[in-house]
Amino acid sequence: MLANSLYLNFAIPIIGACLIALLHRHQRTFELVFIGTAAILLWNTLRLFDLGEAAYFTNVSPFSLIDAIPLAFHLEPLGLLFAGIASSLFLITTLYAIGYMNANHEKHLARFYFCFCIAIFAVMGIAFAANLLTLFIFYEILSFSTYPLVTHKGNEAARNGGRAYLGLLLSTSIGFFLIAILWVWASTGELDFVRNGFLQEEMPKEALIVLYTLFAFGIGKAGLMPFHRWLPSAMVAPTPVSALLHAVAVVKAGVFCVLKITVYVFGLDLLTSGGGSVVIIWVATATMLLASLVALTQDNLKARLAYSTVSQLSYIVLGAALATASSVAGASMHMATHAVGKITLFFCAGAIYTAAKKTKVSELDGLAKAMPITFIAYTVAALSIIGLPPMAGSWSKWFLLDGALQADYFWVAIAFIISTLLNMAYLLPVVTRGFFVPAKDDISDIHEAPWMCLLPLSITAASCFVLFFLLQELYLFLQPLFN
Repeated sequence: MLANSLYLNFAIPIIGACLIALLHRHQRTFELVFIGTAAILLWNTLRLFDLGEAAYFTNVSPFSLIDAIPLAFHLEPLGLLFAGIASSLFLITTLYAIGYMNANHEKHLARFYFCFCIAIFAVMGIAFAANLLTLFIFYEILSFSTYPLVTHKGNEAARNGGRAYLGLLLSTSIGFFLIAILWVWASTGELDFVRNGFLQEEMPKEALIVLYTLFAFGIGKAGLMPFHRWLPSAMVAPTPVSALLHAVAVVKAGVFCVLKITVYVFGLDLLTSGGGSVVIIWVATATMLLASLVALTQDNLKARLAYSTVSQLSYIVLGAALATASSVAGASMHMATHAVGKITLFFCAGAIYTAAKKTKVSELDGLAKAMPITFIAYTVAALSIIGLPPMAGSWSKWFLLDGALQADYFWVAIAFIISTLLNMAYLLPVVTRGFFVPAKDDISDIHEAPWMCLLPLSITAASCFVLFFLLQELYLFLQPLFN
């Protein structure tokens, strides 16, 4: 039962991609296949939740790779959470992507949706990877499968953005991530993820610091400075790709990998007693604040949201590196709360471009009168990212703040508060300009984006509110991570 259900999560997006390729001349048909693939994947992922805790850490392996190291998969709460986030938002993004791509007369749609499905296949591999080698393989598949999405427009800006995207992700993964995996294998002879980690307490503190730093920098998708430039460079892609990168797949895969390695390779006790994450605590805190300051300077809305993502990713990396029960709970929750908030913001940016062809914050004066649903959704998502109750982001930020205090990092707690104030400074101008500043130009001809853009952003905005009331269920589900 477990093996079949897991394998089906890999088969569904692959079959969907193949059908899209075969039906590439029949647009309406392959669009239906695209939506159907996402819906079936979500259905099967929800079935995995029903297997319960008894199924955790039971490895299934189709074959071995190198010297009896298997390509192996398993269930555990963090991976299930990530798969649930990805498959849920994938379904919503399929609707948005079809509405957006058609409204903006984009070309090569079959290729676009094909690569989307392959990227989700890679995400499922990352979510359910049972060892470091399997994780690395699917991490790289995700990089290559999203490159054609970043370069979809085919112009010079897209090609330059794609080179920066793939170049940085590959150089960090091969130069740092792979080296860290080989170091772990040479030191322990182990690569399997296990409860509470498997690294030995005898490892010297200096070696522990270097190893954890290699992993954190090697997972370039987590967006730590100075290896963050791929993320704003990728904003040349169509908005559905931005949503995929920032909420559904790439960046969430990065911070998920940091969390998974923290919990199941190092273990929270080893990191807190050995001080192995001290460098990354400093780097992540600096990234959180500096990226917010850069976001303040960006007039382009997507660029502003991109630097916001760099900052928000560091919340999750910090939660992992602090290695307390509260910080890990907060980091895990922030994967979900940031996902629904940030995908809403990008959906709104895409809807504004589709309806009004405006891309800059300074151009949004009075636009809320013509697009009230879009701007209300943006406001709800912004408040969630900021962390104001009763929005979902308030819970994850509370746990992260408590985790910093538990770990006796008072200055990190202060940094969290400063960052929240900066969140307000770069997110709320869109709201104030849209609702309270009179329009400079005639906006009588501007209306809301097509319903296939409007419905997804309304659903994800509502999720920012609904998740606030699901805290207890989410906390109990994640409890095995830090007990």
